[in-house]
Amino acid sequence: MKIMIGSDHHGIETRLNLGRIVSSMGHEVIDVGPTPDNSAPVDYPDVASAVAREVSEGKADRGVLICGTGIGMSIVANKFPGVRAAPIVDVFSVELSRKHNDLNVLCLSAEMLTETMISDVVQTWLKADFSNIPRHVRRLERVAQIERDQIKKNKAS
Repeated sequence: MKIMIGSDHHGIETRLNLGRIVSSMGHEVIDVGPTPDNSAPVDYPDVASAVAREVSEGKADRGVLICGTGIGMSIVANKFPGVRAAPIVDVFSVELSRKHNDLNVLCLSAEMLTETMISDVVQTWLKADFSNIPRHVRRLERVAQIERDQIKKNKAS
């Protein structure tokens, strides 16, 4: 899979470490965000948009976003059609997010999670598949329909 990993200034080291882990699992990694030698503040909406746009357009299979809490990144990422993003803090939630919600953008906190926790969450997320259970498929189609309706409504305005 092609996985985009982006961070603001809060998650530089976490992003780089995660890139190595994801690569070692056999995935292609696309890195987005500031470099270790430039820790100047970066606006999370810019990074979240770059990653979410690629996932939305099918140019990346999944995305991982890292900021202070993961919350801001998830808010921005969910503005893009077809993106299902959430801040996740444990392996139970991340596994269900894949099986039930087909989560395609994982948002993480560089300040609340240890590197080990992040590694465990990301590895679980990458190994878990969407369940394709009819009720989950139906619910995701409803979400997609709401999204399409909103897009139509916005274009008509």
